[in-house]
Amino acid sequence: MGMAINNLPRIREECRVFHMSDTQIFEVMSKLNNDLVRGLGRNTHSTASVKCWLTYIQDLPNGRERGKFLALDLGGTNFRVLIINLGENHFDMQSKIYAIPQHIMTGTGIALFDHIAECLANFMKEHEVYEERLALGFTFSFPLKQTGLTKGVLQRWTKGFSCSGVVNEDVVQALKDAISRRGDVQIDVCGILNDTTGTLMSCAWKNHNCKIGLIAGSCSVKRKSNCELFEEKTDKPEMLINTEWGAFGDDGSLDFIRTEFDRDVDTNSINRGTQIFEKMIAGMYLGEIVRLVLEKLTKMGLLFNGVGSDLLFKRNNFHTKYVSEIESDNPGDYTSCRDVLEELGLTPASEADMAAVRYVCECVSRRAAHLVSAGIATLLNKMNNPVVTVGIDGSVYRFHPHFHNLMSEKIQQLVQPGIKFNLMLSEDGSGRGAALVAAVACHQSQQGA
Repeated sequence: MGMAINNLPRIREECRVFHMSDTQIFEVMSKLNNDLVRGLGRNTHSTASVKCWLTYIQDLPNGRERGKFLALDLGGTNFRVLIINLGENHFDMQSKIYAIPQHIMTGTGIALFDHIAECLANFMKEHEVYEERLALGFTFSFPLKQTGLTKGVLQRWTKGFSCSGVVNEDVVQALKDAISRRGDVQIDVCGILNDTTGTLMSCAWKNHNCKIGLIAGSCSVKRKSNCELFEEKTDKPEMLINTEWGAFGDDGSLDFIRTEFDRDVDTNSINRGTQIFEKMIAGMYLGEIVRLVLEKLTKMGLLFNGVGSDLLFKRNNFHTKYVSEIESDNPGDYTSCRDVLEELGLTPASEADMAAVRYVCECVSRRAAHLVSAGIATLLNKMNNPVVTVGIDGSVYRFHPHFHNLMSEKIQQLVQPGIKFNLMLSEDGSGRGAALVAAVACHQSQQGA
């Protein structure tokens, strides 16, 4: 046992690559800031790695929206239809999940939207609103170029979709066409948004200071004077802009803080060379970064007597939820850690091994929290509002025991004096947000009518 304890200094030394100095964090912020400026500029948008897309949503909910609204949330291999009933003090929401069969994901766009319209009609029958005329908000979590609140042109498919005839087309129109081909239900598609904008809308209904919504991508409210891209005439001083900051670093600007482990994750991903920032912060990747570090330490003879296990050495076998579980143990208690190591065939592990595993998890998740904080602080400093609520969704923020505190503390150090902020968990952002967009948008069109 005596020998194992001496490995800790060398393990710490190996993990130093995850520690970012203040100088490095400020450099990340200044690079992100430059990228945001380029992403918002008319002449630089097309080549910027952080694309800023306008969402055309200028009104945040004011809490006075009333009525029944539908929402459609399409983000992957299944989609949700929701009905929301907004009253004086209540928010009643029911939803149903529908699968998208493989042949439809890779078939024609017409078949995809016909399938969605059919599910919408069935949902309306089940909820006894088949005869009513309802407004619908559409969350579409694929890269969109929006040219209006109800116009969104698909840039490219991701997540296993390859439906023909949809790229470079307006997906709102495709949905409307499918609804009118049926001819049996009356639905007004009032607005389209992606999942991060939904997170923001959902929080704003409860908290009127909420101006930034974020998942690993990010969406924030910006003053319009900075937005050269804006085409429609409007008198609103602020509107939502979606900053796709997952792609920050795709041009090499983050190489100065990337580690051999980050490069390994990227090399073995299906979208090599892209979404570099996302691969350092998103739940999908954190567990794999930890696993790669543990594998290296084991092969150096610093962990598990240099033996390890087949399960540990297999890609993507260390789930991000393990990181949250291990860090949930009280200091000196390794109950969850022991369980995780057991699942990976690493028994019996010494206490020194478990302390080291926990240390590696902490290094990786702290870096992720600090990178997200640098991003949020950059947005807060750019907006320069005295009080801002940041709505956040995403598995790491939701389930990791220390992420919220790590972020609050770090953002506090990085924002300009005088800016107050608070972080708020967005519950079910994308679905609820879509319905709120419908509520706000229909409210706009009714006022205008």
